[in-house]
Amino acid sequence: MNPITLPYASSVLNPTISEHTIDFHFGKHYQTYVANLNKLIAGTPLEKESLINIVKKSEGAIFNNASQAWNHEFYFEQFTPPFIPAPTGELAKQINDQWGSFENFKKEFSDAAVSIFGSGWAWLSKDNNNKLQITKESNAGTPLTKGLIPLLTFDVWEHAYYLDYQNRRADYVAALWNIIDWRLVEKRFTGK
Repeated sequence: MNPITLPYASSVLNPTISEHTIDFHFGKHYQTYVANLNKLIAGTPLEKESLINIVKKSEGAIFNNASQAWNHEFYFEQFTPPFIPAPTGELAKQINDQWGSFENFKKEFSDAAVSIFGSGWAWLSKDNNNKLQITKESNAGTPLTKGLIPLLTFDVWEHAYYLDYQNRRADYVAALWNIIDWRLVEKRFTGK
């Protein structure tokens, strides 16, 4: 399993996410999950599987490292510049239909992210009928194991924000809305 490279310079997300945090979070934590996964699957049938299939088929240490690797790839890719302040198109319509407004959706999603006890992830996903869901996952949890299609995620493990925000998770979550590439999230939603 080869680690991804960031599709942007590590300084691009300043001031929301500092270069120091990117170097630590992406450069150390994510890389360690990939390295650990490669050791765990070496010589097993999983070695030839895609990362998504490993996440769906594994448990224990293999699942934890595979899911964390996949979750982090998904998280870092959604920040690809240029940043778009709000969704448009079909995704915007679905958000408005379900939550009444983009602001209501942002509040509910932010509340979910801030309220996760300990470490984990807040997710926006869709089911097979394009119905959107906000879910909270602890530790290495992912909607992939529940048959959902992930669209957006906020990483609320402390290593994602502590260097920049210390214990101010709510401030970190509020700032993330400023760096989302909604064109990518829309593409994930429509599959186009």
